[in-house]
Amino acid sequence: MRIGFINPQGNFDRQDSYLTEHPDFGGQLVYVKELALAMGRQGIDVDILTRRIDDPDWPEFSEPLDDFGELGERVRIVRLPFGGDRFLAKEQLWPHLPEFVQAIEAFYRPASWPDFFTAHYADAAAVAFQLKQRQGKPFTFTGHSLGAQKMDKLGVTAANFEAMENRYHFSKRLAAERQGMALADTIVTSTSEERFGQYGHRLYSGAVEPDDDSRFRVIPPGINSRIFNAEEASDSKSDRSSVLAQVPHPNEPHVVVSSRLDPKKNVAGVVEAFACSPGLREAARLALFVRGTDDPWTDLGRLGEGERQVLMPILARIEAAGLRDRVHFLNLNSQRQLACAYRLLGRSGSVFALPSLFEPFGLAPIEAAACGLAVAATRNGGPAEIFADGVGELFDPESPADMAAALERALANQQALAASAAERVAERYTWEQTASAYLEVIRAGLDKPPPAEGEIEDVNSELAARLDAYLGQP
Repeated sequence: MRIGFINPQGNFDRQDSYLTEHPDFGGQLVYVKELALAMGRQGIDVDILTRRIDDPDWPEFSEPLDDFGELGERVRIVRLPFGGDRFLAKEQLWPHLPEFVQAIEAFYRPASWPDFFTAHYADAAAVAFQLKQRQGKPFTFTGHSLGAQKMDKLGVTAANFEAMENRYHFSKRLAAERQGMALADTIVTSTSEERFGQYGHRLYSGAVEPDDDSRFRVIPPGINSRIFNAEEASDSKSDRSSVLAQVPHPNEPHVVVSSRLDPKKNVAGVVEAFACSPGLREAARLALFVRGTDDPWTDLGRLGEGERQVLMPILARIEAAGLRDRVHFLNLNSQRQLACAYRLLGRSGSVFALPSLFEPFGLAPIEAAACGLAVAATRNGGPAEIFADGVGELFDPESPADMAAALERALANQQALAASAAERVAERYTWEQTASAYLEVIRAGLDKPPPAEGEIEDVNSELAARLDAYLGQP
């Protein structure tokens, strides 16, 4: 069996270049890579279909065919040309997706087509929809994040819609998501909250009903347990030395934050929790993992403009609250260094904090938990499901006082919480389990007949009216 993973944005290579340090190289790419490799280890041939970039600023992605250095051609990175040669952010890809469909057809025309496709994110749904119309190819749709929720978070209104539309192409994104929902053989979500909370949004009404069990499968992602585990022997000497050089007090408890510098990740919220809570300041230090700068106090200019805009007020708040000697910045350059830091800080009784305003799933905290950290996380989104039943502490990310109280409880009960979280991860969150569940869905989908000509209905005929109603327009 061969499965095609459709993922137009970002890119993949053996070195995981830019992974998690650029908005287009975030958790979605980790998900696609690890799921593809887990399927490969189970004897499945996989093609990850993405965009060829022939750009001197992005030299890693110019070769048409590549792999991850393991499993060889069983898991291939297939880079196809569309949208020109230069790197384009995911928001700029929308006009070029028909070219991607044509490029996929041209690539497989002289060879065997994949038996099944998996579509990741809205842009991939637009491509999978066309391939099913044109080639009858079945697919699953994994949204990762949905446009309606992004509109809610950004406060899109009739007054600012034109500017938001020009930047984010919400009309195209919503249309693609609705088509993907309607025509996918199965919609895959990471949590039940994602299924009912996100797909139940009024902007998706008429495309799918979230209570239709025949249309959904909850399949949580997993972790790479070869990297993220609690075994000190997993640390290389060089990784341990690099981490220790950046942690001046390795034997003291820390609150650990590892996320992109993005406003929605709410790193500033943790700093504010420390600023407003003497008890938290006494109980732990704060470790902020900020990739790309060894010392943001002196070389902030090494970061991109967007990251600087997030970090500058954080630095100002640290200075104003007198926290400079309690906050430490770590610049970790690989997943192995990240796991090494988690293990080191886990042994000192530390807690991983996920302060996001909303988090669809939350892969970072389960990776941290596998390495021995207790977890305190936002109650908004997937973490409320993952760390329920006392396995972790949950808090309101918009309340520094509530966050501080949850972090203090987690620090006080660190050993028990860390053990419970590690057990939860081992039971439920491995990529092998994720791959097996996907393959169950795929094999069931292969037994379904392709849609007959004219059978695919237009689910977007009412989208304009629904969007006007959302914006409060008559």
